[in-house]
Amino acid sequence: MFNKKSLIATLITLMVAQPMAMAANVPLPDIGTAAVATLSVGQEIEMGDYYLRMLRADAPLSYDPLINQYLNQLGHKLVEKADSVQTPFNFFVMRSRVVNAFAFFGGNVVIHSQLVLLTDNESQLASVMSHEISHVTQRHLARMMESQKNNSPYIWGAALGSILLALANPQAGMAAFTSTLAGSQQSAISFTQGNEQEADRIGMNILTKAGFDPYAFADFLEKLSDDSRFSTKPPEMLLTHPLPTNRLADIRNRANQLKRPTVTSSLDYYLAKIRLAVFSKNQNTTQLILNNYRQSHQPVTQIALDYGQALVAYHQHHYAQAEKILTPLLSSYPNNVWFIDLMTDLDLKTNHTAKAITRLQQALKNNPNSQVLQLNLANAYLENNDLSQAATLLHRYTHQNSNDINGWELLGTTYSKQRLRGEEMMARAEISALQGQFQQAIRLLTNAKSYLQNNKTLSARSNARITQLEQLQKRYAQYKH
Repeated sequence: MFNKKSLIATLITLMVAQPMAMAANVPLPDIGTAAVATLSVGQEIEMGDYYLRMLRADAPLSYDPLINQYLNQLGHKLVEKADSVQTPFNFFVMRSRVVNAFAFFGGNVVIHSQLVLLTDNESQLASVMSHEISHVTQRHLARMMESQKNNSPYIWGAALGSILLALANPQAGMAAFTSTLAGSQQSAISFTQGNEQEADRIGMNILTKAGFDPYAFADFLEKLSDDSRFSTKPPEMLLTHPLPTNRLADIRNRANQLKRPTVTSSLDYYLAKIRLAVFSKNQNTTQLILNNYRQSHQPVTQIALDYGQALVAYHQHHYAQAEKILTPLLSSYPNNVWFIDLMTDLDLKTNHTAKAITRLQQALKNNPNSQVLQLNLANAYLENNDLSQAATLLHRYTHQNSNDINGWELLGTTYSKQRLRGEEMMARAEISALQGQFQQAIRLLTNAKSYLQNNKTLSARSNARITQLEQLQKRYAQYKH
């Protein structure tokens, strides 16, 4: 008999796989990554794609190219050291003041921005990501489905969709999590405790093989626990997912068996952290991080301190001050995309678009595959009204990066400025499709054809895309809740 409350509670406990998730001193289930009859890897990837589209529509995902580039570079450095990788991996940042991270079907891992800000070093961030990667490689969601053989994948899919929508609104989601967890069956919780222990063990192995500090995970868990010790209200994640001392002790004991290496956090980690803080518009957090950089006296943090101060000045519209701070940084590190990106923004704000274009064109000669530089150059072309060049660049970019909303947004804007209404609607349709709004995408493509009557190539392409989306809509309808 299908117990929906137990099922949803099980999914919540597994998916909200942040360091505070529940665990107990129970034997690990000896099932590894054995084939799961309920759900194939191909089905996992398909379901992951569908739920990712839902998140794009409803969750405050960050589309900052620099942050996304950093997180994916770090994530794939870890994935390279993982065993049993059967799916591609994608890493995302969700703008949120709730400490959380979760993984779901198809190798999709979401890290909340507040978790990044709370880490003390890159190893701590990598430890959380390694834990999430382990949930995916061990196919924990599929294994949970296997344990509920009487339930079809589509019932699970509907429940999972509900959880992801709740995670898109963490404040509302926490209340739902509390009520469902309260009524869950002990057997389901015990199984996920085993999943958590397995993810702890395998995640630490990934972390160590990738060259990070194996003590970092325990350090981060302990920090979260200590920070909430004297609070009148613990963090919501600790309310729904308590941190038993035996789990922390187990992770610490595993680390103690390894020699603690000296690991230095990358410059990109410090740049990403202060960029997230500034973009969060939380002045207290921003100043706290800047003060920490100032007091650390490490060369790498002093560079990040200067970048952070330039970024703050830019966001306060003090462009001359920002340029004064940034110029020596860019002179010392002329190929650093973080510094090029900010200097480009300053050039555009001060009407020096030609200067920005020249800098970006030169930078792309040294780093032709940089998505950050390509998007910056397309934006600079738009600001300079070089619409033909912008369109050419963005045609190539969207072909190579069809899942990046940034490219389609810029291409839609380019077509709008060119007064190419049909082409603009085709670009907007791709954004709608990426957000799972298939009917809206089909409607845009259908309407676009009335503007493309004299362009047989684009009209045929629009028809073909409508057929593709109709098929996708039909196939994904089974996952709706």
